[in-house]
Amino acid sequence: MKTYLVTGAAGFIGANYIKYILAKHNDIKVVILDALTYAGNLGTIANDIDDERCFFVKGDICDRVLADELFAKYKFDYVVNFAAESHVDRSIENPQLFLMTNILGTQNLLDAARRAWVTGKDESGYPTWRKGVRYHQVSTDEVYGSLGAEGYFTEQTPLCPHSPYSASKTSADMVVMAYHDTYKMPVTITRCSNNYGPYHFPEKLIPLIIKNILEGKNLPVYGDGSNVRDWLYVEDHCKAIDLVVREGVEGEVYNVGGHNEKTNLEIVKLTIATVRRLMEEEPRYRAVLKKQVKAADGTIDISWINEDLITFVKDRLGHDQRYAIDPTKITNALAGIRRRSSRSASSRPLNGT
Repeated sequence: MKTYLVTGAAGFIGANYIKYILAKHNDIKVVILDALTYAGNLGTIANDIDDERCFFVKGDICDRVLADELFAKYKFDYVVNFAAESHVDRSIENPQLFLMTNILGTQNLLDAARRAWVTGKDESGYPTWRKGVRYHQVSTDEVYGSLGAEGYFTEQTPLCPHSPYSASKTSADMVVMAYHDTYKMPVTITRCSNNYGPYHFPEKLIPLIIKNILEGKNLPVYGDGSNVRDWLYVEDHCKAIDLVVREGVEGEVYNVGGHNEKTNLEIVKLTIATVRRLMEEEPRYRAVLKKQVKAADGTIDISWINEDLITFVKDRLGHDQRYAIDPTKITNALAGIRRRSSRSASSRPLNGT
C-alpha cells in the first residue's frame, strides 16, 4: 500500500491525475491538499473523495504546521506537487503571489518531507532516506523560454523563463534539484507542454473559446494568433507522471509532450468548427446557446458560429512565441519499462503455479 500526498488536485491536471491513479491502482491511498483558490473546484473531485481511499484537506502548501501534521498522520510514500499559481496573465498582475506559492510553498513541502523521511546519516554525512519514498514536482515547458521556428526543448535546454509565472516555476524546479544535490533527496521533475481535456479552467484558451461561443460573445486572440503551443491530452500527461513517480530515476527531469504543435489561431478555428459540427450533428445541443436566433424553418440558427467571431486583441506582455517538447527521454524510458514488464510476465507460469 502506497500513500500519496497530492497537492493542488482540485485543479485541472491534478483532478485528472487523481481520477487516473485511483482507477489504475487498487493498492493506494491518496490525501489531497488544496487551498481551493480561483482555479480549484472541489466539485470536480467530490465523487472521488470517499474517506477510505481518498481524503481531502483544505489548506495551503505554505503552512508548515499543517504539512508536518499531515506527514505525521499519513506516513506518505509519495508527494506529487501540482499546487501552483498557474495563469500567466494573473502573474503579470500580481507576481508576488506566484513567488510565494510556487517557490516558498514548494520549499515548505520539501522540508516537511525531509523531516519525515530522513532516517539518519551515511558515513559521508549525507542524510539517509526511508526506502521507497519520492517527491515529484510537476512543472512546465515555460521554464525553457521561447523557441524560434525550429527545434525542440530537451531536458538539457537552458532554463530561460520570461514571465513571473515561468520564473517562479523555474525557481521551484531549481530548489527541488538543490535538495537532491545537497541532501540526496529522492526527487523527480516532469515538464509538460500545454494540456487540454476535461475540467480545464475556463480562463484558458480552449474552454474560453467554447464558453464565449455558447454565450454569443467575440473570441479574443492575442496579437496575430501566430504563437505556437505543443498540445497534450491531459490523461496522457497523467500517465507520464504516474510512470515517473513509480519508475523514474531519482534526480532526473523528464519532458512530456505530444508533437502536436498548433498556432493559437489554428486552435481557435478548430474549436469553432468543432462546436458548429457538433451542433449540426446534434441539433438539441443548440438549446444551450444564449444567442437564440431562429432560422426560416423554425430551428435555432447557428450560421453565426464562424470565424467572424474572432477578434484580435493587444498581445500579452512578454508573450513567448513558440513552445515544442522533445519527449524522447520519457518515450525511451517507457519502452524500457514495458520490455521489462513483458519479460517478467512471460516468466510467470500461466496457471499461477
